[in-house]
This record gives sequence, structure tokens and C-alpha cells, in this order.
Amino acid sequence: MKDYSNKNIDITKSYLNYSIKSPQYSYVKEFAIIKEKYNLKGQIKTVSNIVCEYIITSDKEFFESIGEKETKRYFETAYKFVCEYKNLGEQYILSANVHMDENTPHLHLVFIPVVHTTDKKGNAIDKVACSEFWKEKDSYIKLQNAFYSYITQNGFNLERGKSSSKEHLSMKDYKEITNYEKTKKTLEDIKIELPNVPDIKNFGKLTVKRDEKIQKEIIEPKDQLIKQLYIDNKKLHRELEKQVNLIDKAEKFENEKQTILQEQSNLKQKYIKLEKNYNKQTQQLENNYNIKVKELEQNFNRKYNNLLKENIYLNKIINKFMETFEKFINWICKKFAINEEDNLIRDFQKETNTFINPEKQIEYELEKETDELSL
Repeated sequence: MKDYSNKNIDITKSYLNYSIKSPQYSYVKEFAIIKEKYNLKGQIKTVSNIVCEYIITSDKEFFESIGEKETKRYFETAYKFVCEYKNLGEQYILSANVHMDENTPHLHLVFIPVVHTTDKKGNAIDKVACSEFWKEKDSYIKLQNAFYSYITQNGFNLERGKSSSKEHLSMKDYKEITNYEKTKKTLEDIKIELPNVPDIKNFGKLTVKRDEKIQKEIIEPKDQLIKQLYIDNKKLHRELEKQVNLIDKAEKFENEKQTILQEQSNLKQKYIKLEKNYNKQTQQLENNYNIKVKELEQNFNRKYNNLLKENIYLNKIINKFMETFEKFINWICKKFAINEEDNLIRDFQKETNTFINPEKQIEYELEKETDELSL
């Protein structure tokens, strides 16, 4: 959305113009009808803005790229946006006309700035209030943001318009433009003093009528003029003083801004340095951790393997011992003519409370310890 001031009209294309919505009567009469029909509230004064206008367009290349059909859909989508923006409602749009006979197609849309609010009793009302409709300081920026979002969501690759073309001036440039130094010097040289006005009594002896005439027709008018000039000069002095003070403050803020920006830059450099040190230390710690974990794993594996070897070796010893013991029992029975090995082993276990099988012996001792603890 932007202001449009192109007056180059190609009358051969005027037939392409069309209306999305046209008023039946004049805007004044249409407003009166709508106000009565929808019981619009609000104090209407001679200086009140009772209608607003949008001019919706884009650049020429945009419309050439999308073609005639999409151009029509673009303006219809823009019309729907206005109806929905701030819940305005289509009933408060007076007219919407598309112009195709100028350099760039555009939509003129006239609407009544109605706000939906409540009265003192809390009843919902519609009120004509242009100042309330645009009361936010960034109303136009919000309007552009909302329009851009709405139009792109409806499939149009529209480039976001800039909200302002103002460029930032340096303090030096601003001082030159405002003639700061000369203004400051002028303020120092200005003397605001009310000049003495001569009284007619100082002119010598004159007739009464002549005195009155000179006083009323010459002295008093000049006196009033001088007083008025004095008042105007005071106002001018105040305005110039405000300008100088404003620039002084702006210069102070600019210096503070530069100081803050420098501090910000220094802090950013410190942050980058700290971040690098942190990443370096983190990487070092991670490397040390990985090395330590690897060492622990190697130690564990080494000990585990050693224990595994010892266990295998002990199992061999036990097996060999059992094998030798069985041979020994067999030899004893034959040597001393004992009839059965089982009887010998049974008697040995009974008299000594000891099992030949180590596993059974360990189970027996564990059960015995458990019983003793229970007691």
C-alpha cells in the first residue's frame, strides 16, 4: 500500500477500469444512510474525518508478471483484506474502483473508519472514530505488515514495501542542515528587551485634543506593535532555544550511543574470545575424558583377561585334583581290600562332615552359617 500520484491516463485503456463496489448515491448521502442503518455512534463535527482512503497497488513489473487474471484476483484479495482488517466489515466500504488506464494498475478504496467497541454501560456499539482507528503510533506499519502477510498467504509473491524512505543523518550533517552554529550565535546575540515608548507628555506643551489624537493614532498603535513584536521575538527565541537544546541533547545522545556501541563491540569481542576459550577447554576436557575412559577400559579388559586365565587354570587344577582323588580312593579300596568305594566315601563324609564334592561342601557350609545366624 502506498500513495499514488500518477496522472498519466491512457484513455484507450479506460474501458478496462471496473468497480468492485460502487455507491448508489453521493458519499455524503451514502454515509448518512449507513449511519442510520447501522446506528453508528460517535460525535461528528465539521472537522471530523468520516471517510478514509486506501490506494492499493504494486510495481508495474509485478502486474506484468502475474497477468490479467491474477491481477484481478489480486485486487479482489486486497478488497477482502480491507473488509477483514480490524473487523471493519464490508458494509462500511463506500466504494472500491480499480484503475487500469494509468501507468500502474491500482485500487482506490474509500471506507468509513468504524471501530467496534462498547458504550459506558458495556453495550456493544459501532462508532465512527478515525483517530481511534489509527490511534497506534505504528498503525501504518502494522497495516503494511498485515497486508503483506495476507496477500502472500493467498499466493502472491509480493515484495515487502519499505515503511519509510528517511535516511539516518549524522550529527554533523544535521547541524549543517539546521544551521546550528549560526542559530546558536544568533541566540547569544539576541537581546529581548522591550524598548521604551515615548509618552506624549515628553513632546512639550500641546493642546489637549492634539495630545489625545497623537496618543491614540500614533503612540498607542506603535506601542501595541512593539509589544506584539516583543511577544513574537520571545516566541522565536524560545523556538530557537528549543532547537539548539534539542541538537545539544541529540549530540549528547549520539556520543552516548557511540560509547555504548563501542562497549558493545568490546563486549562482543570478549564474548568471542571467551567462547573460543570455552570451546577449546571443552574440547580438551572431552579429549582427556576419552583418553581416561580408554585407559580404564584397557585396564579393565586386562584385569578381566587375567582373571579369566586364572579361573581357567584353577578349574583345570580342581578337575585334575578330583580326577586324582577318585584314583586315590580306588587305589585305597584295592590296597586295603575295601569292598565298595561308595561305602568308604559315605563313612568319610558322615564322620568328618565333609563332602568329597567341593560344590556340595560349599553349599553345606553356607546352609550351616545361615542356620547359625537364624539362631
